[in-house]
Amino acid sequence: MKRKFLAVALAGLTAALVGGPATAQKKYDPGATDKEIKIGGISPYSGPASAYGAIGKAIDAYFKKINAEGGINGRQIKFISLDDGYNPARTVEQARKLVEQEEVLLLFNTLGTPPNSAIHKYMNQKKVPQLFVATGATLWGDPKNFPWTMGWQPNYQAEGKNYALHILENKPNAKIGILMQNDDYGRDYLKGFLDGLGDKAKTMIVKQVTYEVTDPTVDSQMVELKGSGADTFFNITTPKFAAQAIKKAAEIGWKPTHYLNSVSNAAGTVMVAAGAEAGIGVISAFYLKDPTDPQWGNSKEYKDWLAFMQKYHPQGDLKDNFNVFGYSVAQTLEQVLKQAGDNLTRENIMKQAASLDFSPPMLLPGVNVKTAADDFFPIEREQLARWDGKTWVLFGKVIGR
Repeated sequence: MKRKFLAVALAGLTAALVGGPATAQKKYDPGATDKEIKIGGISPYSGPASAYGAIGKAIDAYFKKINAEGGINGRQIKFISLDDGYNPARTVEQARKLVEQEEVLLLFNTLGTPPNSAIHKYMNQKKVPQLFVATGATLWGDPKNFPWTMGWQPNYQAEGKNYALHILENKPNAKIGILMQNDDYGRDYLKGFLDGLGDKAKTMIVKQVTYEVTDPTVDSQMVELKGSGADTFFNITTPKFAAQAIKKAAEIGWKPTHYLNSVSNAAGTVMVAAGAEAGIGVISAFYLKDPTDPQWGNSKEYKDWLAFMQKYHPQGDLKDNFNVFGYSVAQTLEQVLKQAGDNLTRENIMKQAASLDFSPPMLLPGVNVKTAADDFFPIEREQLARWDGKTWVLFGKVIGR
């Protein structure tokens, strides 16, 4: 009897040992193997928004760093980043190529509101992650209707509202002029701004003008805004046009209280390009540590970023916070892939992306990345800063959820 019991027990133990690893089996979708994780990206390396191409290049450099250090869970990252010239029609072509021909596991940090809008339904129909898109439109935080798309940076409506509240608090009788890109990106910022002003929007806004991304300049719009008598300016533009607007305002002697959306506050490609002195006093919002801000110079976080730039991205501009953006968003995906372990299915990628609570080191103190199954807005806090001719100077407290 004892012998029979022992045999049964041993048989059970053997079955458990054999069956145990089966529960931890590796699971892969297209784009993932034992040795590699294939990731797709789409950035405007050419065209009117080419300043943003710096982000894609910084991401590529960070993945080279990861690979040089052994990869993620032993797997190398193969990053295939294509140019769409900020043209939604080309974005569609490139997304199809990456998903259907290259068979990437996911699309990562595809840039721009119009480009991402063009592939939004396609990515969700294909059930391929459209992860940490480089746009703050509120469209990317809708897990119920678009469970395969997630944003990363603070959303435009919340930021627009924060500028409005700052104006109401500090300049309640302001005469506001608005310049905005004529697309969903511009309209998202505008909606938040109008929501923040509330009923006062009708009396405070004296002029609102738009431009197309294909326009050569916004010079005529700036002259029109000055002529309106506006003493406060909300600048909803991408980098090329932001630099033009700042430069033109200085040339025509228009000195309003100037609010610049955060997507265009890079010190190098915007503020210095416009003429560092021309933008003195401009106010913007930050969630990343600006690399030109001397207060971070001796911090470990900045030194680690600097060492990364010098070793893996020496051609990158050390004054350009798009390089901080690329570094930080790449660290966010790194965290997702680490959490995913050997379960590299697209479904698990989204599950892990919706289970984050950490702080990439180059985010401002008090700002973090936090998500949930019903919260696809990873970063929701910012702090206002003012350009002093050399760098951005933070003021006030961190605002947002």
